[in-house]
Amino acid sequence: QVQLVESGGGLVQAGGSLRLSCAASGSIFSINVMGWFRQAPGKQRELVARIGSVGSINYADSVKGRFTISRDNAKNTVYLQMNSLKPEDTAVYYCNLVQRPYEYWGQGTQVTVSS
Repeated sequence: QVQLVESGGGLVQAGGSLRLSCAASGSIFSINVMGWFRQAPGKQRELVARIGSVGSINYADSVKGRFTISRDNAKNTVYLQMNSLKPEDTAVYYCNLVQRPYEYWGQGTQVTVSS
């Protein structure tokens, strides 16, 4: 069984920063991909960023240059540093872990950016 526990969401003004953390516990494989997705009201869940256990990284075009994903493999933790936040970044952010053939989701953390 795998659990993902997120922290770090909140309310911030446009232009501000937040850092999200997600700690994975349980049976964690050495090869996996951890990432962040987000879902705004009335919209589909979308990829924000993901990072492989060997360091490969992907970002959504909308966050490139503003968000940075990183991970600490010893702690099974993934981070998302979000800078220059915009109101359109407002969403519930979900941590995701893929270790084939399994996929896991966190409970979500709200990020609200006020204009």
